[in-house]
Amino acid sequence: MHSGSNRYVANLLRFCRDKKCKLSGKIIHGFIVRSRLNSDTYLCNRLLDLYCECGDRGYARKVFYEMPLKDVYSWNAFLSFSCKVGNLGEASEVFDGMPERDVVSWNNMISVLVRKGFEEKALVVYESMVSEGFLPSRFTLASVLSACSKLLDGVIGMRCHGVAVKTGLDKNIFVGNALLSMYAKCGLMMDYGVRVFQCLLEPNEVSFTAVIGGLARENKVLEAVHMFRSMCEKGVQVDSVCLSNILSISIPRERCDSPSENYCNVLGKQIHSFALRLGFVGDLHLNNSLLEIYAKNKDMNGAELIFAEMPEVNVVSWNIMIAGFGQEYQRDRSIEYLKRMRDSGFEPNEVTFISVLGACFCSGDVETGRRIFSSIPHPSVNTWNAMLSGYSNCERYEEAINNFRQMQFQNLKPDRTTLSVILSLCARLRFLEGGKQIHGVAIRTKISKNSHIVSGLIAVYSDCEMIEISESIFDDCISELDIACWNSMMSGLRCNSLDTKALMLFRRMHQTGVLFPNETSYAIVLGSCSRLCSLVDGRQFHGQVVKSGYASDSFVETALTDMYCKCGEIDSARQFFNTVLRKNTVIWNEMIHGYAHNGQGNEAVSLFREMISAGEKPDGITFVSVLTACSHSGLVDTGLEIFSSMQRDHGIEPELDHYICIIDCLGRAGRLEDAERLAEATPYKSSSVLWEILLSSCRVHGDVSLAGRVAEKLMRLDPQNTAAYVLLSNTYSSVRQWDDTAALQGLMNKNKVHKTPGHSWITDSK
Repeated sequence: MHSGSNRYVANLLRFCRDKKCKLSGKIIHGFIVRSRLNSDTYLCNRLLDLYCECGDRGYARKVFYEMPLKDVYSWNAFLSFSCKVGNLGEASEVFDGMPERDVVSWNNMISVLVRKGFEEKALVVYESMVSEGFLPSRFTLASVLSACSKLLDGVIGMRCHGVAVKTGLDKNIFVGNALLSMYAKCGLMMDYGVRVFQCLLEPNEVSFTAVIGGLARENKVLEAVHMFRSMCEKGVQVDSVCLSNILSISIPRERCDSPSENYCNVLGKQIHSFALRLGFVGDLHLNNSLLEIYAKNKDMNGAELIFAEMPEVNVVSWNIMIAGFGQEYQRDRSIEYLKRMRDSGFEPNEVTFISVLGACFCSGDVETGRRIFSSIPHPSVNTWNAMLSGYSNCERYEEAINNFRQMQFQNLKPDRTTLSVILSLCARLRFLEGGKQIHGVAIRTKISKNSHIVSGLIAVYSDCEMIEISESIFDDCISELDIACWNSMMSGLRCNSLDTKALMLFRRMHQTGVLFPNETSYAIVLGSCSRLCSLVDGRQFHGQVVKSGYASDSFVETALTDMYCKCGEIDSARQFFNTVLRKNTVIWNEMIHGYAHNGQGNEAVSLFREMISAGEKPDGITFVSVLTACSHSGLVDTGLEIFSSMQRDHGIEPELDHYICIIDCLGRAGRLEDAERLAEATPYKSSSVLWEILLSSCRVHGDVSLAGRVAEKLMRLDPQNTAAYVLLSNTYSSVRQWDDTAALQGLMNKNKVHKTPGHSWITDSK
């Protein structure tokens, strides 16, 4: 029992603490010292409370360390204070020195470790707490679950969930919301989080927001919308954070569970209207989310309206607008917003410059991109990467390599992205020496087994026809590789005409069961089936494509169409083509090309006209395919009509391949004079291929006179071209002019022109 005077002093100290009267408290502190009452633990604890509440670290430490006798309350009070002010070192020292701990002590230590970013240490302390027999409280579990969220450790999180169920805390709203947040961050909302939500007796706005955010991260659009509607129907208060979460599912994704392609855009506008009704027009974070929705949905007019009405903007707002216009290839608008941003007093950051560079390079304006890059005071590695990628996308490969060298002179250390981009450039340029140098850098910096680097190295050595080195790199890292590396290796084998090995590698990947093929994998192996004319393998892969859900991918659709066409299964190709819902120009071209090479010219022309009627714009490849079909099927007038329509109706200037097709068409039909006149009138009359086509037609129709003139042109263009001699010789032979044939052979010997021997390729058709 404390004396009446001690209780009176303690009450005065409580009053000073509640009113935060530190000066009055110090006067009382002086009285305690003078009266030698500082040996009273109870009074010292009150003094400790006062200084902790007032945030006076110096006096709090003085009282604590000078206390002759400390109880559990003293230790916990000073530990709590050390944790509160974020002094992790002192908190750890106090915690380790405690003669006795209770749940509060453990909770304080775990909490401060989580707050200071030492989540793994927090989990270690939690394990020690449990092993010493302490039962976690709701505060313990909330802190530990927060650590699991930050570490994305769903395993320990599920273990904590089990503890919560055993102690009956799973229905506690505080713990329940922490569980929901953890499952959302770990991508386990559909598997476990929804069940936690269903167990909560009275879920609040935090609960709903966590579930909606988790479902949004997992692309469960319909489920997230259903949860949001349920929240509104139950009258739970909707805040700006919740609206931002539901807005995140309105951003277009490659793979989305939405029932229609316009669903996300409509949903975003509905949520926008709802936000306006709730009066969130001034919330900066929400407005930025709305800006991003409109920008990602390519509605920059809507984004501009929101931006103009925002009462407050920040650098993020400007960056969204700049990136949005860049995405729409509106370089001028991106640069305009950059100028406005600076005029408004905002300093561009790394993201700003990367967005502007992206806008310039996407629009093909390399010079403006270079000028903007030069204006950046100290470009970071990420900014250099953006510029190098831009040069690469604009097919300015050598300039990209030169800029990479300049980057090194700036004493900037390239990262994995930099090296990946440069390896890609070396592969396209077939710059083996450059690839070897990057390989050396990757080994020295110990990232040679990084998946992006391995994929790039495989591409370089494969494209430089050193496939054995590619295979060696692949085999050395096989246990650590992702699907991109497997695809790179299969593509390398295919590029080196090792299609059988490419199929074997695909089956090897499939049999491991560790990695699953993606759309790129199937496109590659179907291409190998096409080259091998392997219908059996092609059909098997078609079945796997359907089971894997990639049958609607545009690259896979084109590869399947090509495979059936190359294997002579033109009806199967058309049957599959008809099932494609969204046909692009590439797949139309592939089907027309398939008809052409299977001798079905009328069907090719019919499909070409169907393509035009469907509103699809043909390109140069479309006309090559349909003109080839006309040539092979003798549809001369149709071919001439289509050829004439290229520039007149479609604005496409005929190129060499188109002239070759139409001259071949005329030549096959015996209209050799028309073919010669057209060849002379083309801008490509210096092309030897054009005259070789005409000379071949002369041989077929036995026109020796024209064959002589054409062969003479060919010999002048390229004296060492064997085609001119061989085709003219065959023409003489076809009309039995043996003397001319012998004379031509003598001329070939004199000019040291040698015919390349042919070869045959036999494959098992089973």
